[in-house]
Amino acid sequence: MNAPIGHYQYDSVDRDFLAARIDEFADQVARRIDGALTEDEFKPFRLMNGLYLQLHAYMLRVAIPYGTLDSRQMRMLAEIARTYDRDYGHFTTRQNIQFNWIRLEDTPEILRRLASVDMHAIQTSGNCIRNVTSDQFAGASADELVDPRVHAEILRQWSTLHPEFTFLPRKFKLAVSGSPEDRVAARFHDVGVIARPGPDGTLFRIFVGGGMGRTPAVGKEIFDSVREEDLLATLEAILRVYNAHGRRDNIYKARIKILVEALGIDAYREAVLAELAQMDMALYRLTPDMVAAIRARFAAPDLTAPPDATATFEADRARHPAFDRWTRSNTHPHRAPGYISVTVSLKPAGGIPGDATSSQIDGLADLADSYSFGELRITHMQNVVLAHVRQDRLFDLFQALDELGLATPNVGLVSDIIACPGLDYCALANSRSIPIAQKLSARFGDPTLQEEVGRLRINISGCINACGHHHAGHIGLLGVDKRGEEFFQITLGGRSDNNAAIGEILGPALPEDDTVDAIARIVDRYLSIRELGETFLDTLSRLGDAPFREAAYETA
Repeated sequence: MNAPIGHYQYDSVDRDFLAARIDEFADQVARRIDGALTEDEFKPFRLMNGLYLQLHAYMLRVAIPYGTLDSRQMRMLAEIARTYDRDYGHFTTRQNIQFNWIRLEDTPEILRRLASVDMHAIQTSGNCIRNVTSDQFAGASADELVDPRVHAEILRQWSTLHPEFTFLPRKFKLAVSGSPEDRVAARFHDVGVIARPGPDGTLFRIFVGGGMGRTPAVGKEIFDSVREEDLLATLEAILRVYNAHGRRDNIYKARIKILVEALGIDAYREAVLAELAQMDMALYRLTPDMVAAIRARFAAPDLTAPPDATATFEADRARHPAFDRWTRSNTHPHRAPGYISVTVSLKPAGGIPGDATSSQIDGLADLADSYSFGELRITHMQNVVLAHVRQDRLFDLFQALDELGLATPNVGLVSDIIACPGLDYCALANSRSIPIAQKLSARFGDPTLQEEVGRLRINISGCINACGHHHAGHIGLLGVDKRGEEFFQITLGGRSDNNAAIGEILGPALPEDDTVDAIARIVDRYLSIRELGETFLDTLSRLGDAPFREAAYETA
């Protein structure tokens, strides 16, 4: 196939660097296996290469920069799942993929195979700038001002192995939205960047101090009109202030959100401005030529569609009710006439959120080649996007997805559940997230019921670290340990869009099956009290949580 167009293309310097890095790690692995390194000595080396030690095995987290990859890379992920894991991979809320059953001795060869398709696991762990996330519809959405992959790639190159930010007080997460409509949860990141229209072109709003976990916080706007040429300098200054003043004495107080809260956003802004005043801005200026050079790597494919593409699409919808239902939930408007973007749900009824088998991963690679110019996107909602699909070919794609078991019509609906791996894998978890996610998705699996309920998102985290983003769920579930038993705390009202909010605790935590029943009663109560056209969040805003608390804790 042609060279990939959706992301940065490696050259000999990149490939030589990766080869040397893998050789170095292979030596460290060999020394760990023969006992020359203890686990404590080996830990920092493996974390630098994306390797975690979980409950039952090693887990390898592979970087997918800004969620974009091509079909050859997707096939390599399938090969790794088939050869080195248990025939599946888990797509994460950071637009990465995790392999949960990795043998230590296999990791150098896995990394070599990844490098053969220009992939790696660097900076997927540790106190550094992690994978920069972006809009899954980048370069395709009708409402974007700029293609955020361009700026995400600039930030990736700036941040990778940055000598000043390799050992930050804690991990650091960035997200970039090229649309004023926040589809990247920017306000829940350490730094979120959102494009907005300006009088002479696009400007950037920058939010700092967002995050979830033990002390959730919605990011505060530090600047509302950053010019493109000043973007890198501004982010450099923000990171310098954090690196200099972030706490290193307490792991729970080390994130930038704690520093922003302690200083106040105005004082933090003044510190950043003081840093900028003494920087050599010329060293950081993004010139139009620099941006154009990166943008050229994201040249759009030939998006010419037949004149009757839309008419064919509408006729297919009229003839096939199941296809029509799927298009209503799983497609997104495209900027090019005759095209549409497709979100492939990895959330079948009763399934494990974000998991895909090697055959499904291979199948998605084949469909990307056939229908979307060989390009795929991973979403922070744990689904997969084919961004450029001709409308007259959409029904054929739907049928092919159905054969793979990937045509579930539930994106954005109540069974499109986001969940971390939980206690089935993670040593930090208090509860298992997977079984309750499966029970809930089966409970709400009927497509007609899901459409009746409408937009409602459930997020599940197995512990307070909030890898399942429960704070931002319209309904959030947090696993807690009560005297050795798994319970779940329910929150309501979280959201990660332009009106980002942290969910409020509804009441006492409940056992797993009681929680499933409580969520079902909450949804039933919503359906009975909503006004015409109201979403779940609309009804919650109008009436407060009292009717939902009453429903959740009613006894038979």
